[in-house]
Amino acid sequence: MKYNVTTRNTEMTEGLENAVESSIAKLDKYFNDTTLMHVTLTVEKQRHIVEMSIPFNGQTLRSEVEGENMYKILDNAVDTLEKQVLRFKNKLRTKIRHAEAPAFSADFMDMAEDDQDDVITINRRKKFAIKPMSAEEAVMQMELVGHNFYVYLDGKTEEVNVVYKRKNSSYGLIEPSLD
Repeated sequence: MKYNVTTRNTEMTEGLENAVESSIAKLDKYFNDTTLMHVTLTVEKQRHIVEMSIPFNGQTLRSEVEGENMYKILDNAVDTLEKQVLRFKNKLRTKIRHAEAPAFSADFMDMAEDDQDDVITINRRKKFAIKPMSAEEAVMQMELVGHNFYVYLDGKTEEVNVVYKRKNSSYGLIEPSLD
């Protein structure tokens, strides 16, 4: 697997580069040589953040971990990606069966499957009326109902959007599009 590393507010030392390389090596058995992983290492005051993403065939595996020790959270981020790969292996196999250039190694895709781990069960469905509002109003409603996300109809664009609370207590906005 290939990878590129971006650093923010930190220098890429030889030790850190070796740690990134050895951590990512754990994923080599799952991916082929042409798969590209993006790694971002960020330092904000005392917080260290590792973001890893692997785009492939219209899908993306992603992991974001923060902590006080960059070396420990590198391993945690890789562990998270490995769990995602193993958990969704059969789903991924179905999606990429007809793909021109699969991102996964043939050995991994041929491994025996454990179907019980791959069953996704939706335990609850909810329908609700959405009313037009601004993103700010949606955040206020989200806080009032005590959720960490809120689906609403944007009053200006008449599109369905989602506001959500981020780990750092700021807010995010998801504006879906069909492109």
